Amino acid sequence: MKRVLSFLRPQAGRTVLQIGIKFTATILELILPWILEHIIDEVAPTGDKRQLLLWGSLMVLCALSVFLGAMVANRMAAKIAANFTRSLRHVLFARVTALSCEQADRFTVPSLISRLSSDTYRVNDMVDRMLRLGIRAPILLVGGMLVSALMEPVLALILISAVPLVGGMFLLISRRSIPLYGKAQQAGEELVRRIQENMTGVRIIKALSRTEDEKERFAKANGNAVKADRLAETTMAVANPAMSVLLNMGMAAVIVIGAYRVDRRLTEPGKIVAFLNYFIILQNGLLGITRIFTICARGVASGKRLGEILDAPERETPPAPELPAPEGHVVFSHVTFSYNKVKPNLSDLSFALGRGQTLGVIGPTGSGKSTLLQLLLRFYEPDEGYIWLDGQPLSQMSEQDIHRRFGVVFQNDFLFADSIRENLDFGRLIQDEDRELAIDTAQAGFLRDISPDQQADLSERGMNLSGGQRQRLLIARALAAKPEILLLDDCSSALDYRTDAQLRRDLRQAYSDCTKIIVAQRISAIRHADLILVLEEGKTVGLGTHEELLSSCPLYRDLYEMQAGEAAA
Repeated sequence: MKRVLSFLRPQAGRTVLQIGIKFTATILELILPWILEHIIDEVAPTGDKRQLLLWGSLMVLCALSVFLGAMVANRMAAKIAANFTRSLRHVLFARVTALSCEQADRFTVPSLISRLSSDTYRVNDMVDRMLRLGIRAPILLVGGMLVSALMEPVLALILISAVPLVGGMFLLISRRSIPLYGKAQQAGEELVRRIQENMTGVRIIKALSRTEDEKERFAKANGNAVKADRLAETTMAVANPAMSVLLNMGMAAVIVIGAYRVDRRLTEPGKIVAFLNYFIILQNGLLGITRIFTICARGVASGKRLGEILDAPERETPPAPELPAPEGHVVFSHVTFSYNKVKPNLSDLSFALGRGQTLGVIGPTGSGKSTLLQLLLRFYEPDEGYIWLDGQPLSQMSEQDIHRRFGVVFQNDFLFADSIRENLDFGRLIQDEDRELAIDTAQAGFLRDISPDQQADLSERGMNLSGGQRQRLLIARALAAKPEILLLDDCSSALDYRTDAQLRRDLRQAYSDCTKIIVAQRISAIRHADLILVLEEGKTVGLGTHEELLSSCPLYRDLYEMQAGEAAA
């Protein structure tokens, strides 16, 4: 939580000024009942209209000052909280994008979304309310007790006796409610995940007639979130009624004892009126502290969750390999990796690829094809072995240096709800001739028909394009920056054979210096590759050219014969 609140430091000067204004306005608010007591007991009995007007004007001036001071301080508090939240979200977003894939997997995407949205809102609310009530409420409480004790010590004992009871009640309730708010936020994350999955997969849900089932799953997640939030809220809601009972009993005692003391001429009526006002001030202070406890219970729980992101360790650089740099543009040397650190997803993988060469990767589903690409992009670190890029250990290179060399098309890639040109350029300042070459090579000339000036808008994830159009647009985006290494992860599955063949021919001609790694299900997409890697259950079962594998790798030969038979049929 300290790490989160440290984002207030740049606004320390403005915060001090806001606190000073709020403090002054609150002190003036405490003076008002004393002025009223003085008017009733000292000025009014004299009949001096001039003094009455003077003290009345002073009271009005104080009231106006309280109003203006509170208004200015509250506006400043809102601005400080907004600036604080903007800075916090900016840093959180940067930290989230810098998380390793392993860290992101542990947090989960719905959790990260919830933390950057609802949790930052709750922390913003906590800072705003603390600046508004965190100064005023304690001063009203402590100041009200001190002034009332000086004015009427006997009645002040009633007030002072109620404070420990209220404080103990707050302590018990807050210790119970803070963990409950944490559980409520976890239930909210599950609800976000359900919504995200349903919005993303709405077409497949409808196509498979799963709408009613998804409604039931959503209702369950929604019910759990409501139940958890209700439990936290009802636990904290006990505070206000309990406090009201204690204070109202105290006020009744003040009225009865005060009337008795006035009747016995032990005190003046003005002091009793003023004391009742101070009692109301004290009650407002306690109500303010109750609200602070409620908001802080949420804010502290959210702050802890945000702190987990801010305190996530930076990615450590593994030790440099004590081996001479091998020859080749892309080299895997005895690489083993596991996502869950139980069963390897890739085992003892080795190959070397020269600059401008093409590696085809094929194998059954779950054989580790996409994992190979994830490791090459250094999204994950190998558990064993080394990866070399142009003679440099991949583990010793910065992510920026690595990623600027690559053009990538993943299986489930992403298109933004923006113009076609922005999706192609992706903020990389692409030259017009490079963009046009990429469009032609990717067989994406249809983009010019859709939008001659390349400004047409795409819907989210490019859902207003067909599957083949999306794939060609994604390939064009990967080629537009003239990458040193091109990674294509089963990105031609929606293309017909003629378009796929023309794409591969143009790719070899226009980007001959680009090293290519192509993951495919069709042997036709990789048969002309310089080297073909056959994977099964994370292990290398074949490595060579198309002709070599037909004679040496049974799995590759079976795939070839199966696909050749399907094409003939």
